[in-house]
Amino acid sequence: MGEKKHFGKKAFVKTFFGIVLILFFVKTLFPSLLLPLADKEAEVLSPSTLQLDSIALHARYVDSLMSQPHCLPVDLSRTPTTTLHRIWSVSSYERAFPDLNDVQMATAERLGNPPVKDRQEASRFGHDKLVYVGGNPFYHVKKLDNSIPYLVPRAQLLLTYIARTFIDSLLVKKIRPSQLIVTSLTRTREDVDRLRSHNPNASERSCHCMGTTFDISYTKYYPIQDPEALPVRQTRDDTLRWVLSEVLQDARRQGLCYVKYERKQGCYHITAR
Repeated sequence: MGEKKHFGKKAFVKTFFGIVLILFFVKTLFPSLLLPLADKEAEVLSPSTLQLDSIALHARYVDSLMSQPHCLPVDLSRTPTTTLHRIWSVSSYERAFPDLNDVQMATAERLGNPPVKDRQEASRFGHDKLVYVGGNPFYHVKKLDNSIPYLVPRAQLLLTYIARTFIDSLLVKKIRPSQLIVTSLTRTREDVDRLRSHNPNASERSCHCMGTTFDISYTKYYPIQDPEALPVRQTRDDTLRWVLSEVLQDARRQGLCYVKYERKQGCYHITAR
């Protein structure tokens, strides 16, 4: 029988450094081959990717809700009942509507339209990108100084849904209805530059630039009057404000939108999801 060859210390060291040298060259030439599995998973499931995926998934859910037929919660054509539909409002406007600009911006950038230069450029876009929202039977758009009457389609649907639900809620509660007043819509780059020229605190990075965001006044409402009849007394703004808070709270809880209560501006800052 032949003698067994022992794997000596010198041979072991040479083999070890040989393998290390080979791996070094492989890693230099083909770095992706040696990328740890955990790192690959981290790339695939990075926070930004997860955020984009969750936004897209939630958008599908919202689309399914918005595609359902709109109907009153109560059939007003039937004989009135003694059921009283109370006004509950919300316990705190700040706590009920806390969605800051950074939260809304992530969705606006994902689902919105790239900022447009001016009104002429906005008017040239197709209806799949921006739609005109200047006239609607459910809400009133005030004269716009720093924005244009355009939104992306999903935001236009949301605005109509909120305004229509607001009127529905007033009718169910037997309150004389008024229209919501929209105070701000999509801002062009031109609008942003004009704002920043006299207001240094105005943000260059605004959700309004993406077409997904609009502002609704909670201090003023547009009276619904018969032009051929005598003016009728309108509901107090405070009462309408309470009902509006209920409508927005329901919409936010359903995941239809983000809402920020703007104390100084007297409006709700709303972004479609």
